[in-house]
Amino acid sequence: MHDRTALIEMRIERFVRERLAPAVYRDRQPLEISAWEAPGEPVTFDEARDAEYRPFAIGTPWGRAWGTTWFAVSGEIPAAWRGGSGVLPSGTVAEFVVDLGFTAGQSGFQCEALIWNRDGAPIKGISPFNNATAAAIDADGRIDVLVEAASNPDVGSLFTFEPTPVGDPATAGDAPLYVLREMSIGLRDVAVWELLQDFRLLHGLLAELDATSARRATLLEGMDAAIDAVDPHDVAGTAQAGRDVLAPLLAAPAASSAHVLHAVGHAHIDSAWLWPVRETARKVSRTFSNVLSLMDEDPEFVFASSSAQQFAWMKEHYPALWERLKARVAEGRFVPVGGMWVESDTNMVGGEAMARQFVEGKSFFLEEFGIDTEEVWLPDSFGYSGALPQIMKAAGARWFLTQKISWNETNRIPHHTFRWEGIDGSRIFTHFPPVDKYNSEVTAADLAHAERNFADKGRARTSLLPYGFGDGGGGPTREMTATIARTGSLEGVPIVKHSTPREFFETAEAEYADPAVWAGELYLEFHRGTYTSQLRTKQGNRRSEHLLREAELWAATAAVRVGATYPAEAFRRLWRLVLLQQFHDILPGTSIAWVHRDAERNYEAIATELEQIIADSLRALVGTGDHAVVANAAPHRRAGAPALAIASAAPAGDVAPRADGEGFVLDNGIVRAVIDGRGLLTSLVEVASGREVVPADRAAGLFEVFRDTPTQWDAWDIDETYRRHVTPLDSADAVRLDGHAVVVERSTGASTIVTRLALANGSRTVRLSLDVDWHEQQKLLKLGVPVDVHTDRAASEIQFGHIVRPTHTNTSWDAARFETAAHRWVRVAEPGFGVAVTNDSTYGHDITRHERAAGGTSSLVRLSIIRAATFPDPGQDQGAHHLEVGIVVGADVIDAVTEGYRTNLPERMIPDAAETAVAPLVAIDRPGVVVEAVKLAQDGSGDVVVRLYEALGERTRAHLEAGFALAGVVETDLLEREIEATAVSGTTDGAVELDLRPFQLVTLRLKR
Repeated sequence: MHDRTALIEMRIERFVRERLAPAVYRDRQPLEISAWEAPGEPVTFDEARDAEYRPFAIGTPWGRAWGTTWFAVSGEIPAAWRGGSGVLPSGTVAEFVVDLGFTAGQSGFQCEALIWNRDGAPIKGISPFNNATAAAIDADGRIDVLVEAASNPDVGSLFTFEPTPVGDPATAGDAPLYVLREMSIGLRDVAVWELLQDFRLLHGLLAELDATSARRATLLEGMDAAIDAVDPHDVAGTAQAGRDVLAPLLAAPAASSAHVLHAVGHAHIDSAWLWPVRETARKVSRTFSNVLSLMDEDPEFVFASSSAQQFAWMKEHYPALWERLKARVAEGRFVPVGGMWVESDTNMVGGEAMARQFVEGKSFFLEEFGIDTEEVWLPDSFGYSGALPQIMKAAGARWFLTQKISWNETNRIPHHTFRWEGIDGSRIFTHFPPVDKYNSEVTAADLAHAERNFADKGRARTSLLPYGFGDGGGGPTREMTATIARTGSLEGVPIVKHSTPREFFETAEAEYADPAVWAGELYLEFHRGTYTSQLRTKQGNRRSEHLLREAELWAATAAVRVGATYPAEAFRRLWRLVLLQQFHDILPGTSIAWVHRDAERNYEAIATELEQIIADSLRALVGTGDHAVVANAAPHRRAGAPALAIASAAPAGDVAPRADGEGFVLDNGIVRAVIDGRGLLTSLVEVASGREVVPADRAAGLFEVFRDTPTQWDAWDIDETYRRHVTPLDSADAVRLDGHAVVVERSTGASTIVTRLALANGSRTVRLSLDVDWHEQQKLLKLGVPVDVHTDRAASEIQFGHIVRPTHTNTSWDAARFETAAHRWVRVAEPGFGVAVTNDSTYGHDITRHERAAGGTSSLVRLSIIRAATFPDPGQDQGAHHLEVGIVVGADVIDAVTEGYRTNLPERMIPDAAETAVAPLVAIDRPGVVVEAVKLAQDGSGDVVVRLYEALGERTRAHLEAGFALAGVVETDLLEREIEATAVSGTTDGAVELDLRPFQLVTLRLKR
């Protein structure tokens, strides 16, 4: 037989483009349109309803960047459509059709709208590929609606990563961005639309089948015959004939061994990114209204949505939509998932904050819907901390889903379904959807990729298919569910079925009883710049986490000791705001300028309110008098005060530097530091042992400036090639004394760096206080601390413990881990001696090993201080910043933990107290058992809740003493629900005995 394949494929493409798609609507009727532009930020429906509207014509430009234009639209179905019978022709549906002037960019990254009825209830969202609805037309065939159109600029959906001014309202301009193309009533021909879906699926399937397969040949000939059956001059009248030809092709069943895809409707909505937080709430309303509308049309359709914050916005701002949503949740078709307040970052979020993501998220879903979410849903975060399995299990989670690791640049995780083991040994059933995206459009290409890509073939055959427009929202469309309806069993594609996350996970667990185990972090080999971008946002988060910890401690202490009111509602509100800003495009520094400026203002307000709570609580505890006391909120003794307590002040003070040639020496009898005329640390000695930290011919405290021009994703990425272009800042503008500090002034380009070096009496930490006035772009500033230890690994603090990573590059996995995240400290050591480097606002590090001239190797710890990407915020990181760094000489792990807290949680001096001491609410006899939180119970009972963890990676027995009358102790999960005890081994009057495994996280409810 002659090969006509290419000709038939060309015929199919033209038939779909020129005949089928244009025939979906038999006719269109223009509507009457008037418009009102909201003068500033978005307004309520009531304000828009009562505004003064002016006539508006199709073809007219509208919409300044970030503006809102309300369109009043009215009209009715033409009588001619109804004919003499008064009803629409059989097989047709009248719909409101809108084209706001959609561009070639992605759905969710440009203009979109929400249709409201005149009673103030949302009807449906409008977006580029989901722009029609029958629900806007009443039973009498009339339409009378308001359309709230958002003229959001396309900041970068094509991802060319060019600097743009539109991410900030101050520079975005006022020129209209869009031209209104259509607002009409369309008469949709159902048979033509269904035939179009048939062709789209089968045409897509052609591209996935082997060119020599019989199935492909059959499809090709069948589609050719279907085109013959459709009259190009009467598509509506002959569309069903075309469908009849295709029916046998669509009825051919899937193979019995076909992969099974559990299709879960989804709309990953970034809580901020290339749009501000305020716009996200509107995106959620538009998406959820789309979803609810599709549920009315398709009884099989199921939708899952994460992020309790997004549900909370609907409850607060869209009451009519909220009631519809609640009904579908009760029905089991609108499924809350994830159990977190937002889909947060997991690399930089602190331990207690990570716990509170689950506390607040799960509590919201329990309170509002009675649902205890058991799956953790984080498809798009930029890597996953090794502490996460334990935290998830402590929140009552059973399953974990992510997608982002499929973005790895170098290595491929060898599983799609497996058990993930955290640093404490906790394991959780985990799934990566092999479709390799969290916003599938249910194309034949996606379905085929999922089946081919699935790494666990032979042992399992089930995976999850999250589908629907995402990132900017939108969600599933009727075209997507039409494909699912056609692929329940279809030869050549996987079996696709509507499902829920729970149904998928239960099926997958039953099918794959003994999956492989992946131990340790799920490091994303990509987006390594997120540990450093937008320094002020990161500092605000770090400071807020520690202030919340401190405020809860002192407020709880004041409530127990003197009966002060515990501000529980204020804490919940402030925690939720901090948790929102830990979203994986806010804290990582990858959003537009607007988002980060909002975050910075929020952090200032959070700090102001928490400082007042702390001040009020401390004053209630110590009164007013003439005693100087120190309040120590840290989990270790300092400045004469026990951990978590108040005592008479005993400040250590700093040693006085002494001149040494062109430089200076800091020496407190424990550590001796030599600073040369360049302002560099050329010697750092542990006095007792004589051990030198700084390798020969090296210097600590050296700043280096690197070219920072990643191949793509500017604010997200640091490419390994940055190392090829370095400028060491090895000369100083000035080195001078200022009190008990050595001050070093440097400059590079238009920027200045001022470093104050100091050493306290009794301390083994040399402090570097940095003031950076940064005016570079596409540059990366690092601070280096070379350490003369021979090791092939480094320890880095993460949530509730630390992780040990190789510093060699033996494998491609090791080499790809060239920039890593740490919290308050990192440590390199050889047996008997180590050095830790602490920080108060740095997350990005690179730790490498280097050959010594005298033999062996030394290590180099470098902190990524600041960078200056130009997309999506061209002004990223510009201006003045203050940071704190500490070099801890002769540090074991407990020294690193203690000094990490010291750098981040300074003690408070109270010069005018009446009381000289306030005992802690809890005391622990093992410094390696760290109290992370002390607070009052969520239920208002007044019980004291203590969260602690084993920090050293050792099995430990500890004794916890309560500083109040103790009626009993209960071990709980993160939500303070009683669980079977795994840590509490016994209790006596006022005390609890604990047996802890390495890195174990424990929550105790101490009953008063």
